[in-house]
Amino acid sequence: MNKTMLAILKILEKYSDIIGSREISRQLKLHGIDLTERTVRYHLRILDERGYTEVFGKEGRKITEKGRQELKHSLVSEKVGFVISKIETLSYLTTLNLETFSGDVILNISYFPEENLRDAIKILTPIFSSPYVMSDRIIFAHGGEKIGDVLVPEGRIGIGTVCSVTINGIFLKAGIPVTSRFGGVVEIDNGNPARFISLISYEGSSLDPLEIFIRSKMTDVLGAVSNHSGRILASFREIPVVCMDKAKELSKKMSYSGIGGILLIGDPNKPLLEIPVGIDKVGVVIVGGLNPVAAIEESGIPTESKAMSTLYEYPKLKSFKDVVKGGI
Repeated sequence: MNKTMLAILKILEKYSDIIGSREISRQLKLHGIDLTERTVRYHLRILDERGYTEVFGKEGRKITEKGRQELKHSLVSEKVGFVISKIETLSYLTTLNLETFSGDVILNISYFPEENLRDAIKILTPIFSSPYVMSDRIIFAHGGEKIGDVLVPEGRIGIGTVCSVTINGIFLKAGIPVTSRFGGVVEIDNGNPARFISLISYEGSSLDPLEIFIRSKMTDVLGAVSNHSGRILASFREIPVVCMDKAKELSKKMSYSGIGGILLIGDPNKPLLEIPVGIDKVGVVIVGGLNPVAAIEESGIPTESKAMSTLYEYPKLKSFKDVVKGGI
């Protein structure tokens, strides 16, 4: 599997419909790969032979499940730094306007079995009344339905939660540069953030750190909410000292828009939750958007999450209480 074939599979994975070599050639140019349609067809034939793609006559190709698995596991060295690159791209694409409550935010998409819906609602109710969620706005979808451009598998419930990278986008639009350094687990003691107990650098990871912590059973979001002592998902960012006051103003504006997320803003040039910052920098701790899903996982309900899955129109999201009241 070379880089060109991997790029072709990445393009095919984004489409639920069949696409042809002309469109693939056009999309490859956006990845910095300039191939003629004829050369694309050559690579596609190899992918067909290996079972990674399926041919539909002259109409084009679709990726197979084997192709999806290959895409997930191959060329891990190419994926190091993928997470930070995705954060930077999605930050730029976020268009939320805090004055009009319009524009796109970034959603994490998670799934759990449909038969566990009632139990999941009971688990999530106190979580969405706590300070450990990015936003009280959410979307649910049944199997076969879409959240943005993501199709929910049959037999599953899809849940879209606002991703913390949305705050990067809001800061960026306000002229505040943000450096995303770590995803981690924060210890909560008597209702107060005490320290980071685990960290993974975004720049050195091929997977989203918060997904790793959920799979590793390292959270205790239920304890943090019910007993005021536990472990929540959070991320560590840095902003320039000169932007600190503006960041605090934005934090207040965001809360009026139904977006919380900023747990702490530190002091200039001083460590925050035991994490040192760079020269003339201020640390910012942001609540992990996947905390509600971590709580579901902690309760024994199996989940699958894809952080930073899709852009979604913020006005189309509803508060958790309204969603439950209206029926799912």
